[in-house]
Amino acid sequence: MKKIFSCIFALLLAGSVFAFGGWGARVKKGVVIDGVEVGGMTYAEAEKSVRAGIAHIPFTLHAPDGDLTPDIVYTDDLSSLLRHAGKGETHAVTVRREWPDAEKFLADVCKKNVREPQDAALSFSRRGFAYTAERAGTYCDYAASLCAALSALAAGKTEAALVTRTWQPSVTEEMLRERTRKLASFSTTFNEEKTARVHNISLACERIAGTVIGPGETFSFNETVGNRTRENGFLDAPVIVSGEFVQGTGGGVCQASTTLMGAALRAGLRIVESRPHSLSVGYVPPSQDAMVSRYSDLKISNPYDFPVYLLGGTGEGRVRFEVYGMPDGKIYKLESRVLERIAPPPAESVEGDEDRTLRAEKAGMRSECYLLTYSGDGTLLSRRLFRRDSYACVQGRIQVAPQAPQEEPLPEEP
Repeated sequence: MKKIFSCIFALLLAGSVFAFGGWGARVKKGVVIDGVEVGGMTYAEAEKSVRAGIAHIPFTLHAPDGDLTPDIVYTDDLSSLLRHAGKGETHAVTVRREWPDAEKFLADVCKKNVREPQDAALSFSRRGFAYTAERAGTYCDYAASLCAALSALAAGKTEAALVTRTWQPSVTEEMLRERTRKLASFSTTFNEEKTARVHNISLACERIAGTVIGPGETFSFNETVGNRTRENGFLDAPVIVSGEFVQGTGGGVCQASTTLMGAALRAGLRIVESRPHSLSVGYVPPSQDAMVSRYSDLKISNPYDFPVYLLGGTGEGRVRFEVYGMPDGKIYKLESRVLERIAPPPAESVEGDEDRTLRAEKAGMRSECYLLTYSGDGTLLSRRLFRRDSYACVQGRIQVAPQAPQEEPLPEEP
């Protein structure tokens, strides 16, 4: 009985193998697949014959860094067609392309093809501004790139491109130029023949030019220019001491500080510290001068939320300062008023070899200066007292030659 059941089982197994394409199974007669007559061939022979002519459509991904060829998996329905094709039927193989690691592949490609933007930059020195233009960057739109690649693959296309977007920089050259516009300039004149004085003014301007005052910071003239000594490069020239002009190292530097203050006030900067000369000066109206010395400083504060830049220099008998930054839309002007003029006392007379003026007399005065603020359309917004000062008078001194004695007339004889 056992032998009978074993025999029956073997026959059933053999029949199932034959039915499902087992050993020696053949394609039905007259079957043509992709133009290849495979009728009567074994399934293995038919697959080999047909596959020899199946074209696998390649796929390329274009990226800024270069073209890429991802690992594409090709599948088809050839085996199913061979086993299910009826006698004399004609069929075409359907080839499917699959990209199993598309998400990871594209994520890696996107990272490698990021080009960060480069902000515009500026450099500032005593020679002025130099600008470096911005450069836009690119980034990969991952979702759009994945969709485009898979859609192209499904549509039987041979290529797709990485979808990139422009990445704009945060700072452009136009923005930097807008932040470094000229806010104000001011100049005064000097005598070019007084070479030592001109040297001192020029040296002070050279050390100030290229200075940047950050938001909320305070500029110190004395700290920037340094001590007025021969060791520090300054020469001897007239200075005012106790109401008189005498020779002193660094003479003329006060004209640089005065001119700088004039430019700073017209740019809307705040004057934290300034003092007048003991005598009025001729290169600015009264109460607009800024005397500097070892004991007196000119300090300027930047009230803006952006830096301001100082340039200065001399030439053609003028000293000039310029202030750059971002305009606040206002215009600043100065207005001086003389409150009183003080006549000097009568000139002091001394005897000498010849008649000449040893010291010119100079009237004193009381004066004040106002800072006027206007809107962009010229409307006066405020008029604020900046400073009220007193300038001493100077007593003249003249030298008078002694009168020659007159000879007495000789008596006449009767």
